[in-house]
Amino acid sequence: MYGVIRSRLNVVLVALALAGLLGGLAALWFGTRPLADTVWMLGVAPVLLALVVEIVLSLRRGEVGLDIVAALSMSAAMLFGETLAAAIVALMYSGGSFLESFAEGRARREMSDLLSRVPRSAMRHRNGALDEVPLEEIEPGDLLLIRQGDVVPVDGTVAGSQAVLDQSALTGESLPVRLGRDHEVMSGSSNVGEPFDMVASHRVGDSTYAGIVRLVEAAQRSRAPMARLADRYSLLFLLVTVVLAGLAWWLTGDPIRAVAVLVVATPCPLILAVPVALVAGLSRAAHFGVLIKGAKALEALARVRGLVLDKTGTLTDGRPRIVAIHPAGDLDPARMLGFAAALDQVSKHPIAQAIVADARARGMTLPIPDNLREIPGEGVIGHVEGHEVVVGGTAFVMARVTAGGPAAPVREDGAAVVALAVDGRFAGHILLADTLREGTAAFLAGLRRLGVKRILLATGDRQAVAAHVADGLDFDRVRAELSPEEKVGLVLEERRSGPVMMVGDGVNDAPALAAADVGVAMGARGAAASAEAADVVLLVDRLDRLLPGLEIAQRARHIALESVVVGIGLSVLGMIAAAFGYLVPVQGAVLQEVIDVAVILNALRALRIRPTAPGETADASRPAGVPEAAV
Repeated sequence: MYGVIRSRLNVVLVALALAGLLGGLAALWFGTRPLADTVWMLGVAPVLLALVVEIVLSLRRGEVGLDIVAALSMSAAMLFGETLAAAIVALMYSGGSFLESFAEGRARREMSDLLSRVPRSAMRHRNGALDEVPLEEIEPGDLLLIRQGDVVPVDGTVAGSQAVLDQSALTGESLPVRLGRDHEVMSGSSNVGEPFDMVASHRVGDSTYAGIVRLVEAAQRSRAPMARLADRYSLLFLLVTVVLAGLAWWLTGDPIRAVAVLVVATPCPLILAVPVALVAGLSRAAHFGVLIKGAKALEALARVRGLVLDKTGTLTDGRPRIVAIHPAGDLDPARMLGFAAALDQVSKHPIAQAIVADARARGMTLPIPDNLREIPGEGVIGHVEGHEVVVGGTAFVMARVTAGGPAAPVREDGAAVVALAVDGRFAGHILLADTLREGTAAFLAGLRRLGVKRILLATGDRQAVAAHVADGLDFDRVRAELSPEEKVGLVLEERRSGPVMMVGDGVNDAPALAAADVGVAMGARGAAASAEAADVVLLVDRLDRLLPGLEIAQRARHIALESVVVGIGLSVLGMIAAAFGYLVPVQGAVLQEVIDVAVILNALRALRIRPTAPGETADASRPAGVPEAAV
């Protein structure tokens, strides 16, 4: 509300200042200078009054800024009869404030788009009818209808045959994605296909989009260290301005030179360029699916020189996938997978669910099994299309076959082996393993290109697994069998060599994320503890999205610094020229207006940052812990 009131006040002040300036010029055109002076002063008065109120409020908060210079320049110009210069400064200051508000609004557009997409209600199936209900009434397990054009209100899974969703507002992906039955749906996505049913998996407050909204609102309230540094520099600039104006008056006896110095110094690029450039960077990163929690985190991200990577769920997908099928008889691999997946539909074990997901991803239609019996942690027994099927651990299956099978294939580090028997005969093994994320090698190379000097792998997994995962990848150091406390110690140790970023995805990573200069959580729907502790959240579960986020942060910070240095340099040169009498107050006011507009436009370049797309390598998707020959 305060922001809306202030924006409207800026519009009113700009209108009054412009009317006063033009009215005074009209009076001067008709040869009535006294009337022109009066009209100019009337145009300046409301701007100066609003400025004085702003200064008083800032001083009560303990903040001292360059608004004081603007007030001094307008007051001095009117006091010494330079009413035209005062009118130009009034228009310049009110126009600069309006332009800054407009620029920040433009810079926040991607984050504002995220906030504007929040739905208010949803269509729920209940007792054979559809009811439109508030989002707060939706419970896990409710069946919802997502109409064409609707924004998905909560996280869930597709209950129909398919869904076509636009996730561009969350992930930056321009093309719609097609999801099949039982696929997870991220809240905040838009339905661009036919209506479909969805089973809610979370309440609205626990869903992905609600978490994103909370993070965006926190980011919009933040201020960067660079912005606070600009406030401290503004004190120095204020002192230099007053001293230079005083010397110009004292040495020449001409107060108009002091007025000219004050006019050229009003306002200053320090208070304009930094927030605009950094907020533009935040918005641009959000466009690529990288939510940075405020300007402070963006500036810290730009300075990162070390990286600590978690393994499971971060460097790897965190989900087992089938990497090999070894038949032991006449049954072909596809038929083996069909039997195992059909029976595993009844199990909630992660390995069983991975087999089912893989079969469905291959387009298999799975029959419904019967005569089922599951031994938790061991396996499942049942009938599939008239065949007796046993699936589970090797010992569990071998104890239930009438014809012996070969020994289990060599178990590679990080891999799981599932055995299968059909009609009392051993059928073979299915090998599953966690896999590296696509483009891992290219991702690490991209980090080096962006100035990250040290990259470490940190995991609680066994040393042999960690070594196999890191084999052939550009890590400076690999640490395994770490407890959460030891991960924190590793991060603190690395911080001695420079700013460090930690990337993780689980509750056990939260302490290390909080200890790092920049903590990055994988996926907005990840563990709440890791998302809360992190400074950056990747809205899509892809590690390579960190590269555009890092590049945008670096370039936005560079643009902010560039704007400050150039803007302040030009202002100081103008002040010196005014002190030596080369600029009169009116010329100084026009010059400073040009400088301020140029600085803001330069800061807005951060909205056009186009980061280099991360590359991919042909072997980037090899399973973690499994040699290429086994895939």
